[in-house]
Amino acid sequence: MTHYDIYAIGNALVDSEYEVSDQQLQTMGVEKRHMTLIDGPRRAELLGHVHGLHARRTGGGSAGNTVVALAQLGGRAFYSCRVADDELGAFYREDLIANGVATNLTHTRPPAGQTGSCMVMVTPDAERSMSTFLGATAEIDHTSLHPHDIVRAKVYYMEGYLAASPTGLAAALQGRAIAKEAGVALAATLSDMSMINFCRSGLDAMVGDGLDYLFCNEEEAQVWCGSQDLEAICSQLSLIARVVCLTRSAKGCLVLEGTQRTDVPAAGVKALDTNGAGDMFAGAFLYAVTHGHSHAEAARLANLAAGQVVSQYGNRLSHAVLADVKARFAMAVA
Repeated sequence: MTHYDIYAIGNALVDSEYEVSDQQLQTMGVEKRHMTLIDGPRRAELLGHVHGLHARRTGGGSAGNTVVALAQLGGRAFYSCRVADDELGAFYREDLIANGVATNLTHTRPPAGQTGSCMVMVTPDAERSMSTFLGATAEIDHTSLHPHDIVRAKVYYMEGYLAASPTGLAAALQGRAIAKEAGVALAATLSDMSMINFCRSGLDAMVGDGLDYLFCNEEEAQVWCGSQDLEAICSQLSLIARVVCLTRSAKGCLVLEGTQRTDVPAAGVKALDTNGAGDMFAGAFLYAVTHGHSHAEAARLANLAAGQVVSQYGNRLSHAVLADVKARFAMAVA
């Protein structure tokens, strides 16, 4: 008997989001549209650059955003992650609990150290550029797993960013093996171009002998496949997952199922901030498919929810906004 719609493993990061100009981004030496891992001194340097700017602080982490979205829509989620015994760690744990997400963080006292954080720089063109200090999450390992909860889930979801952490990757793969043996569906996200460029072997291990669900955007797909030809990309990706969700920003998304391709249009919105859009898409999609909807319908809900995320600043939506999205979706598919 299943207990969770999704069991996910990923990084625990507290996001601080700043609105900056392209010139400020260049002055800081931040690579636009990419996620870059930084150390403590570099984080201190960047904090100096943004001193005095207003920051929006939220719980983050790619898979963390995904499980929160699913839970806010009414699903049941468990999140395995790692924080430190500090103020940010307490903030992160309470944020998950407040959003109805079960987590290993409620069962053990966190270690000393610093909780991971992500500085998100949003430029006027709505692009997000991330500088991530992993802190405690860099050492996430198998002790964060709850095998008895993995086997009671419908979907086991791996955050691609874990490919950058040897212990995190090992934990994700251990959970994958447990899930596969129990017949739990396997899902993963490619996360970012930098992961593909520098941590490809880890992502290949997550894919393994195939996934049930793969999430990526068009740019990530191009880097993964080494091609900009959409036909070639679709053919390659269809070989590694039963269902592939290929998001294409304002063009909507493609749902690939073998040789079948479904084009689902995007919601018509003005983009302000793309941070969290892919995470929201995955959460809404997995909520819908675990609650009896077709893949095309799931992509429709996911596009609606992701459209709301990009039309505001910040990586999360309020319960009220998601309730409205869910209601509009229900009317559309009735």
